[in-house]
Amino acid sequence: MSLDRNVLVSSNTFDDAGVYRLDPPSPGFRRAGRHRALVQTVDFFTPIVDDPFSYGQIAAANSLSDIFAMGGRPLTALNIIGFPTDLVRPRVISSILRGGLAKAAEVGCVIIGGHSIRNPEPIYGLAVTGIVDVRHVTTNANARPGDLLVLTKPLGTGVATTAIKRGIASRALQKKVVALMSKINIAGAELAERRLVRAATDITGYGLIGHLVSLCRASRVSANINPRNVPMISDEIGELIELGCVPDGSRQNLHATTVIADWGNTDETRRVLLTDAQTSGGLLLCVTETNLEKVLSVLRKAGSPSAAVIGKIVPPRRRGPLVCMTG
Repeated sequence: MSLDRNVLVSSNTFDDAGVYRLDPPSPGFRRAGRHRALVQTVDFFTPIVDDPFSYGQIAAANSLSDIFAMGGRPLTALNIIGFPTDLVRPRVISSILRGGLAKAAEVGCVIIGGHSIRNPEPIYGLAVTGIVDVRHVTTNANARPGDLLVLTKPLGTGVATTAIKRGIASRALQKKVVALMSKINIAGAELAERRLVRAATDITGYGLIGHLVSLCRASRVSANINPRNVPMISDEIGELIELGCVPDGSRQNLHATTVIADWGNTDETRRVLLTDAQTSGGLLLCVTETNLEKVLSVLRKAGSPSAAVIGKIVPPRRRGPLVCMTG
């Protein structure tokens, strides 16, 4: 597919958002210091929690995080909403929109409009436009052998939300997972602006392994993961997995790893966790060893739910899976 020369990042690298350069290179480009680019993304999904305000917050946080995963900062957003008019009351729709507005305002993003349709099932999300310095874009295609892999949120939201729908999740888990999914990955922008991260992606529907594989393919590298170092929301997640409380998307993700991952001696519970389809998950960062302590410091100051070193980027394996389990 032929693209405009100002398109710096497209779907070709499986990235979280597209990047379009605003200031084309010119003889005075470096001298003028003009390095602006737009970052654009769109995302929406059906309700995963009962409370409409929380649903709005989670959906907005999920959309906004795509901008931060690319190293940008959101500027404006448009609401995307669909609902069955005969089943959903206007006050419920209003509550969803207020939840999204609250999250956008939290990071200085202005919602300037949107579009609604009649739909058999409620959907909500945002189309977001942000700004980024072209020198600081964190794409899937820039990981290098030796980079450490740092995960900023624990895994298990797919399992947890399935348990909530089935009415078997504890109140403690419900509260914890809603707060986790509502947390925006704002640290991604600072890390990029300080040039502390080489590549990044956020973990959503394809699970940790799925998104890591996309990163490896785009960067033409492979990766090793230590399953024991991957954080889980709580021990209850493991118990729920053992009870068979696993969403279909996570089962499909696990099945898809047959030829792309070497699981070694990893037990079934950990395999499900590492392929669990996340909603508004954390960032997976590629960090050089020399920058690790600075990155961990930024994450702690930003209140990131976790800052776990879970593996390492390695040279490409000519034969064999892209991702191998170690430890």
